[in-house]
Amino acid sequence: MDSLADQLLVLVMLINFVVLGSSRMAFCIRAAALQGVILGVLPGIIHSFSWHLVAITAGIIAAKGIVIPRLISDAVRKAGIKREVEPFIGYVPTLILGAIGTALAFVFAERLPLMPEHRDLLFVPAAIATLMTGFLVLTTRRKAISQVIGYLVLENGIFIFSLLLTTAMPVMVEAGVLLDLLVGIFVMGIVINHISREFSSIDTSRLSALREE
Repeated sequence: MDSLADQLLVLVMLINFVVLGSSRMAFCIRAAALQGVILGVLPGIIHSFSWHLVAITAGIIAAKGIVIPRLISDAVRKAGIKREVEPFIGYVPTLILGAIGTALAFVFAERLPLMPEHRDLLFVPAAIATLMTGFLVLTTRRKAISQVIGYLVLENGIFIFSLLLTTAMPVMVEAGVLLDLLVGIFVMGIVINHISREFSSIDTSRLSALREE
């Protein structure tokens, strides 16, 4: 089971590079949705069967793999955009930064005082690498919707960390993570709507045009 979990975490980290290197909104959304489905399956792999686990897994897959990506897709369709044309930092430099961040995640994870059963697993490096990927997308993209995707990926990193705590407080961890994610997505949806209404664009760099009266 541990080897299967590690293989899925490797796939999660590969999807990070897909999000970093793609300019197509729809493709990034699908990649983030696939990442969410994989993370939804992970609890069922690392824990023994229970109906509570089935309910949590179904909720995670529904939220991360279907509901939230659909909300973002609807926002993309209403905004009429298909790709991120001019990010603050180009895609190749962003990919290089992502690769460096992923390598540093493994180095940092080796230095952490982890429990013996967690030391040989990829949960911590995968979590740190995914957090850094989400942060890179948030800070290097101009479009507000791209930044929402970055937030979604960043939250996936937090979720991977939370999987190490599920034996201690299973319900609170999953419920808290999903609630925070849904609230964040809705807040960002409101912000995107206001930006689009005021500026006829969702390019966040245009916010610099705001001036105090």
